[in-house]
Amino acid sequence: MKKFLVNIWAYEHHAKFEVDSEDNPQSLENAILDKLGEKGITWEHLGASYSDKINRITYEEVINGKPHPGALPTEKSSRQEVGAGT
Repeated sequence: MKKFLVNIWAYEHHAKFEVDSEDNPQSLENAILDKLGEKGITWEHLGASYSDKINRITYEEVINGKPHPGALPTEKSSRQEVGAGT
């Protein structure tokens, strides 16, 4: 199980919360829907300054209590390091 920070912007509102999920799309979607069903989420009204035509959901993996955007760094193989000079 991994922890994900989820941000939702929709219809002039914003919500931010964490969910625990397996690292696959279906599990993450189900975790988000379960959290929304709990009705314990605080929605912030953004007002008319936010375009209601731009609705989106983003998520980031949480590592050591901090959101970590993007893929985790990987080690370089020796072939990549040596191959550039040959």
